[in-house]
Amino acid sequence: MSALRLVNISKNFGAIHALSGVTLEIEPGEVVGLMGDNGAGKSTLVKVIAGNFAPSEGEIFISDEKVEFHRPIDAQRAGIEVVYQDLAICNNLSAASNVFLGREMTKQFGPFRIIDYAGMRAKSAQLFERLKSETRPRDLVWRMSGGQRQAVAIARTLLSDARIVLMDEPTAAISVRQVAEVLKLIRYLSDHGIAVVLISHRMPDVFEVADKIAVLRRGRLVASKRAADSSPEEITGLITGAIEAA
Repeated sequence: MSALRLVNISKNFGAIHALSGVTLEIEPGEVVGLMGDNGAGKSTLVKVIAGNFAPSEGEIFISDEKVEFHRPIDAQRAGIEVVYQDLAICNNLSAASNVFLGREMTKQFGPFRIIDYAGMRAKSAQLFERLKSETRPRDLVWRMSGGQRQAVAIARTLLSDARIVLMDEPTAAISVRQVAEVLKLIRYLSDHGIAVVLISHRMPDVFEVADKIAVLRRGRLVASKRAADSSPEEITGLITGAIEAA
């Protein structure tokens, strides 16, 4: 049973064909590196999977069940979470508050319900411990390293019991040590049966963690193959068009 299956996905914006007949299958716990040049359709494909865009054509299956997403909350309820490049976290809040942002725990206080900060800190601490992260619930985001910020964003996906996590350039603009932290977090998700779609321009990072590499060029899927059966040179050729397909 596949975690996610896309069948002939196309997306048009007027006369612009952003995606054309993309078919891709992802297994539970599989890490798929999604690569392509700027404008290849990577972000559009992720937004279709995440429910931001409805496909013009094609079908989406989650655990072999056909689904239709009309808004992002529909995808989220189906077990799809997105870690955006900007992480969508608030610098002025604590790690715990960011993990629960929009899903705050509350408790009854007389006739009122108030935010349960202690409960959120306790649950966040459990999530960070699972991730083997040094992040602490009370830490303010603006003081964190890039790797710790990624841990906050990934902890939020664990909170919702995600089955598929889409990650947009998680290792961009961070140090080598922090890149290693993020790759470790990706392996954690994979080891626990969560499928990961990793969008990245960093070839070494993709080959280090990806089980499979999918390459988009001008909105078409030109390759989907095991990383062990490919090479950085071949993927570069597929991205640039020097190699037509693989």
